[in-house]
Amino acid sequence: MTQDELKALVGQAALQYVNPGEVVGVGTGSTVDKFIDALVTIKDSVPGAVSSSNRSTDRLRAHGIRVLDAGEVSKLAVYIDGADEIDGRGFMIKGGGAALTREKIVADLAERFVCIADESKLVQTLGAFPLPVEVIAMAVPQVIRRFEALGGQAQVRSGVITDNGHPIVDVRGLSITDPLGMETEVNQWPGVVTVGIFARHRARVCLLGTAAGVKTLNF
Repeated sequence: MTQDELKALVGQAALQYVNPGEVVGVGTGSTVDKFIDALVTIKDSVPGAVSSSNRSTDRLRAHGIRVLDAGEVSKLAVYIDGADEIDGRGFMIKGGGAALTREKIVADLAERFVCIADESKLVQTLGAFPLPVEVIAMAVPQVIRRFEALGGQAQVRSGVITDNGHPIVDVRGLSITDPLGMETEVNQWPGVVTVGIFARHRARVCLLGTAAGVKTLNF
């Protein structure tokens, strides 16, 4: 199967985690686009969704699915989103679509994070995918210097401003053996809005698209 077909497969499989009558948290990205398309088939049983980006909001509304503001809900049963990388413990790198901060906000409302991805995203150690960091513009040079001190090569993602109005710094050359520790450290740096390591908000389930079908990983 093509990568696009694998994304559609896991998007459809994620419907089993959507509880009828409950609002669902919806992430961002090309795999999530497939989930939103599948969600249309059961939209009459879903009172609405909390979206992590303008992109997903537009797609949900185009399909006739109500979008609620995060402030309108106190908790969600499930948040469904993709990942740029996921390891064997459910730790992830996210932010390739520049929605990492809002993704963490919605994930924080959810009791369970269900990751949907194709098998190319499963890795032993996070870091081959450039680590995205949303940064207040004034702090960008210092954040870049801090990553260089850790052995990373950091640069501003050209032409990209997040839905929150900030630039993204992408960091290459890292081997993230302690995702929780690095997430905790980087999030304390002045000017960092959030780092694209999802360790505190790790996946509890990963639906992995493979040539043999959907493989379910539980963490």
